[in-house]
Parts: sequence; structure tokens; C-alpha cells
Amino acid sequence: MPDNEQVVTETMMPVNGIELCVETFGEPGDPALLLIAGATGSMDWWDDEFCRRLAAGGRHVIRYDHRDTGRSTSFPAGDPPYSDVDLAHDALGVLDALGIHQAHLVGLSMGGALAQRIAVERPHRVLSLSLMATSTVPPAYEMSPPALGTDPSPQWSDRRSAVNSIVAAVRRLGGPFTADDPHLRRLAERVFDRTHNMAASQTNHLRCAGGPPVRDRLAEITAPTLILHGTLDPVFPPPHAEALCTEIPGARLVWLEGVGHEFPPSAVWCQVIDEIIDQAGRRTQPA
Repeated sequence: MPDNEQVVTETMMPVNGIELCVETFGEPGDPALLLIAGATGSMDWWDDEFCRRLAAGGRHVIRYDHRDTGRSTSFPAGDPPYSDVDLAHDALGVLDALGIHQAHLVGLSMGGALAQRIAVERPHRVLSLSLMATSTVPPAYEMSPPALGTDPSPQWSDRRSAVNSIVAAVRRLGGPFTADDPHLRRLAERVFDRTHNMAASQTNHLRCAGGPPVRDRLAEITAPTLILHGTLDPVFPPPHAEALCTEIPGARLVWLEGVGHEFPPSAVWCQVIDEIIDQAGRRTQPA
């Protein structure tokens, strides 16, 4: 196999009594970098090419479907039998299933909240933190669907209705660099086609219980921390990022101009990827 050819695998793995769908990019011998998506977000939202470029920077990139998204185990819609603590343990369980003890964590929105919890409660597992579109306050999954831009009443079992709702939500929360509608529609169709239960996928994270708060423990975080935040984020406006930067010792705040509450649009990939790779090369701060 040519040296520059990326190895991509997708597999079902037993994690915490359920099955999660996991996909990797790059060489297993490189430092691990775990991508943790936001509420309702399957791995599909971490763009394939974005993952390949991170892997080309010398990282073993891992993305996965949260429970209740994509091909991972799904529960009945409306009453999820788990909490955000379980979702955080799922992230660690993915690493365990791959035989990885430590990783660089990259979390977006809810994923950023989960990464904060892991950094506080399991600091020995975290090499660095990159937190995107997130906050110190109760995370996105504790907000109402309208606050997230999610239509609370689409026909999730109908492909066209579900795709239209997802595209509309992304556009409401995005900015001038958000992908165009044809691109978003193809992505939403991929999400729909990979998902066991769209109603559960789009609602259960928003209704799951919260675990013990960790905000008052953010000062305990010792992992080098990068905060990437869109200047147009309507869910967590800029003061949220500034507060997060203040409360985590030594954190760096990097603004993404013209970006909303969204996975990184391609216009800022170079900036985001360079920052994440640079962050993953920084030394852990002394305790």
C-alpha cells in the first residue's frame, strides 16, 4: 500500500453493554485523536476529508456514532435510559475497545461538554483538549429543540421530511461559510440512511439526564486546552467561550470568524486542522 494512502475502517464494537459504530483514519501507531460529536450528531458530521487531513498530520483519528445515532445501538424515542455520564463513558469505551489508554479529545457542543467531564473525572486518559462551539453552562442536550434549531415535529420516519428538517436546522445555526443546500442535503440523506431510528436520534440526547455538574471543577483540568469558537454562534454566543477560557487554566481561545454553531465548514478547515494538530503537540501543563 502506498505510504500516502489512508486506511479507513468502520466496525461495530461492544462498549458499555451496547454496540457503537466506530471508524478510524490513519496509522494506529500515531497518537490517537478522538472526535466527539454534538447532540443528535452521528459520525457523518465529521467530514471524511476533514478526518483524512487530520490523519495526514500524524494522528490516528477516531470518530464514532453516539448511542442513538447512526448504526450504534438505539433506544425508544422519548425516554432514554442513560445520562450524559454514560455518553462520556461511551467515549472512553471506544478508546478501550481500540486498546488506547490516552487520546487527544476534540469535542463539539455536547461533545465538548463530554470532553470536559472526561478531563475532570479521568484526567489520566486525556493528552489534550480541543473544545468547539461549547460552554461551561449546561450543554446543548439540556436545551429545548427550538433552541438548537431542531424542528420538534417533523415526520422523522419520512426520508424527505427528515432531510428537510436537518438541512433547515443546520442553516439556521450556521453562518456565511455553511455548506450549500445540495451538500447539506447529501449529508442529511447519508445520516438518514445510516440511522436505525431517526426519531430517537433527534430527540433522546436532548432528553437524557445530566450527571453531576463539573463546572466548579474546571480549574482542575491540566490537559493543554484549545477553545475554537465561531463568532456567529447563536447557541453559545462569544461570552460562553470567554468564560470557558477563563475557567480552564492556560486555555487558548481561537475565534473562527463567520462561523456559527456547526461542525467546521470547509472554509476554515485549514485554520481548525492546524490548530488541533498544534494543540495535540503541546506538553501537558504541570499540575
